[in-house]
Amino acid sequence: MTPVAATRTQAERADETRARILDAALKEFASAGLAGARTDQIAVAAGVNKALLYYYFESKEKLYISALELAAGRVRDSTLAVFLRDASPGERVLRTVLNHFDRIASQGEFQRLMQQEMMRHKHGEPGGAMPILVKRVFSPLHAMFQSMLREGIGSGELIDVDSVQISLSALGANVFYFMSAPVWRLLQDADPLSREVILERRASAVRFLGQALFIDRLHGAQLAERVLADTPPPEIKIDSTSFGGNDERTK
Repeated sequence: MTPVAATRTQAERADETRARILDAALKEFASAGLAGARTDQIAVAAGVNKALLYYYFESKEKLYISALELAAGRVRDSTLAVFLRDASPGERVLRTVLNHFDRIASQGEFQRLMQQEMMRHKHGEPGGAMPILVKRVFSPLHAMFQSMLREGIGSGELIDVDSVQISLSALGANVFYFMSAPVWRLLQDADPLSREVILERRASAVRFLGQALFIDRLHGAQLAERVLADTPPPEIKIDSTSFGGNDERTK
């Protein structure tokens, strides 16, 4: 093996090891929070010795930030793929809202981490990742989504309502559904987090927006059906622990 090939192989192994550590860390931090997460459990789950965690990431806090950035990066890439799709602004709006719903339904770990970060930021705890995530991920995505909405309004496809208010109504409805699941469970017989009920809500959310946001409601309804038909639902990975807080293990 040439020195170049050997170096490449070593680099690939290092990348694979780092990826395993980050995936294991993501699960542990989502389950236990920053304070409660155990680095020895992360090491066991990743199949490495504990020293390697500190070799790659220096500290538990830096590992946490890296894991959160990994999850947020996946969100960014998935959302950008929808934004850049060759379709009308209205269709891309529907696809964005559906992508957002599917992310909540299938990425419970990211939702728990975001809740933890919002609480840390609210209480002014040091070392929080929220400002970093907003600057690198959420602010650019927000600007692109607002531009898309304004394009749809300007073209006459979407109703003339403030684009920020559309964002809050369309995306906020997704969050509200999952956040309020404990209450809905008491109000009705069906479990709002069961796969069957989630899929029903998923379709209804898109169909509602197809009627509510479009000047030509028939056009909007047809787009909603097209979006639902060619976007298979994800594997549902959410439960009652994904929302409503997180009980961290003590250090």
